[in-house]
Amino acid sequence: MAKKYGQKHKLITLLKILENETDENHKLNAQALIEKLASFDISAERKSIYSDVDTLRELGYEIILDSNKTDGGYYLAERSLEKYELTLLVDAVSSSRFITEKKTRELIKKLEGLLSKYDAKDLEREVYVANRIKSGNESVYITVDIIHKAVSLRKKISFKYCEYNLNKDLVPRRDGKIYSVSPIALIWDDEYYYLVGLDEDVDKIRHYRVDKMKGVDISSDDISEDAKRDFDPAMYSNKTFGMFGGTEETVTLMFPENMVGVAVDRFGKDISIRKVHDGSFFTFRANVMVSNQFFGWITGLGSEVQIMAPESVRSAYKKFIERTLSNY
Repeated sequence: MAKKYGQKHKLITLLKILENETDENHKLNAQALIEKLASFDISAERKSIYSDVDTLRELGYEIILDSNKTDGGYYLAERSLEKYELTLLVDAVSSSRFITEKKTRELIKKLEGLLSKYDAKDLEREVYVANRIKSGNESVYITVDIIHKAVSLRKKISFKYCEYNLNKDLVPRRDGKIYSVSPIALIWDDEYYYLVGLDEDVDKIRHYRVDKMKGVDISSDDISEDAKRDFDPAMYSNKTFGMFGGTEETVTLMFPENMVGVAVDRFGKDISIRKVHDGSFFTFRANVMVSNQFFGWITGLGSEVQIMAPESVRSAYKKFIERTLSNY
């Protein structure tokens, strides 16, 4: 009769073995599973393996028995996340600048743990973390958690906002001024996390890069009424270029026909396109934050792209070009 030592842990240990050591190309038969359990000081008999596998199946785990006499056995067929899904997540973590290199490796290791050790090795070979531009601020994760909590509680937050000096150190802006903000949402844009909130001093919606926020604290004060209105994160991101602020304007732009994709990628499929110049060009209207970053984006698209209206934005763009040319 099998010893009872470790029997309480047998089922979960068996599941971990199947998760870590089996997949469609790597199976373990009943005897192999008995030996694996024995390495954890858990004894088992062949009949109990059959019973435990049935129990795991009843709990929703898809455990397949391959009856092939040469390399058959049990394997876990379906996981909470498939390999291709985990590859997408690993790529996102690897490319995210707000996640430090240390935390990137920790998160990737946890994601790899959701695969068999064989697939995890393949996933590891596809990951490139070294030499990517990464934040050095390990406290960003704590900050994100505090902001989420403040949004949930509908409370204001306070913090110091920082910028880089010539020594590449993050130092507080405005002589260490304490910012008081009613948080609205967190936005992930251009591989950074941003807090969007109502700045209490100027009564305007502004955004702040989370990795540049220090000393974040939840206030006992409720958020302002103006911060409770409907907010569309996607619309805000679309009209804000490089997450730089500016004056919101509705502008009319003219693009050549071969750049429809550029317009759709930036402003979405809801834009209303109107053909001009025998169909070789088209115009559309969009809400944007008019800033130097917006003008730089327009310039980068080439000479065929034009700002058609309003005249005030056209004039501001001309001045932007003139100031740029004066440096050469």
